[in-house]
Amino acid sequence: MEEAIKKAEVLIEALPYIKKFYKKIVVIKYGGSILGEEKIRRGILEDIVFLSFMGLQPVLVHGGGPNISERMRKEGKKTDFVDGMRVTDEETLVVVEEELENLNALIVKEFLELGAQAVGLNGKEERIIQVEKKKAKTDLGMVGEVIGIDAHPILREIKGNKIPVILPMGKGIDKKTYNVNADEVASHVAGELKAEKLVLLTNVKGIMRNPDDIHSFISTLTIDSAEELIKDAVIQQGMIPKVYACIEALKRGVKKTHMIDARIPHGLLLEIFTDQGVGTEIIK
Repeated sequence: MEEAIKKAEVLIEALPYIKKFYKKIVVIKYGGSILGEEKIRRGILEDIVFLSFMGLQPVLVHGGGPNISERMRKEGKKTDFVDGMRVTDEETLVVVEEELENLNALIVKEFLELGAQAVGLNGKEERIIQVEKKKAKTDLGMVGEVIGIDAHPILREIKGNKIPVILPMGKGIDKKTYNVNADEVASHVAGELKAEKLVLLTNVKGIMRNPDDIHSFISTLTIDSAEELIKDAVIQQGMIPKVYACIEALKRGVKKTHMIDARIPHGLLLEIFTDQGVGTEIIK
C-alpha cells in the first residue's frame, strides 16, 4: 500500500507540469555513444512516448557519431576531427548520411513498436535545415553551419500527432548536402519552433564546478553565469558546444534548456515533471 501511495504522490507532483506543458513543444537531442546502448535507448524512447501521450509535443533530433566512426574504421577510412567536428570529404559524407538514415529508421521503428506515431525527417529535404559551408581555421570539407530552419514540415507532422525524428543533414545555397552538428541543429530547431524546452541528453550528470567532486553539481545556471564558467575554464571541451547550443536556443526564444544524463532511468520525465529535476538547467 505504501508503494502505491508513493506512486500516486509522484503523479500528483507531475500534474501541474502536465497542465503547464500541455500542447507545448519540447525538442530533445539524443546522440553519442548512449544512442547505441539498446537498453538506455529504449528507456529514452519510452519517456518520449510518455511525453507524447501526456499531451506534450516532442521533437527528436539525433546524431550518430560513434556509428559513423565505427563504419569508417571497418572500411579502413581515416577520421580526422578539428575542435570536435568531423572533417567530411565527399566519400565520408556518403557514410555519414547512410549511418544517420539507418539510425533514423531504427528510432522510428522503435517508436512505432511502443505504440506512438513517428516520422523520420532528413534535414536536407524540404529545406528543413538550410546551411552554408562552415568557416574554420582548417577546411572541414562538407560540414555546414545552420543559417535557417523551415519549421513547416516539422509542424505538419506535429499537427498529425506524429513525433518528428530529425537527422542533421543540411542543404546549402549551393544545392550541396552538408553534415551538421546535431546540438547546433537541435538549438536552431527549438528556436524556430519557439519550443518550451530544449533538452540535451548526454552521458554526464550535468555541469560540475569540479569534475572530481560529486557535490559540486550545478542544478541551475543563467546565460551570464554559464558564459563566466566557460571563460574561467570550469566548463571545458565537449561541454562547451552543448552549453552554447543552450544559450543560442534561449536567445532565440526557447523558455528553458536542460542537460541531463541519459543513463538515469526515466531522467527525462524526472527533469520535466518533478520539482527537483535531475540535470542542469540553463535559463535566461
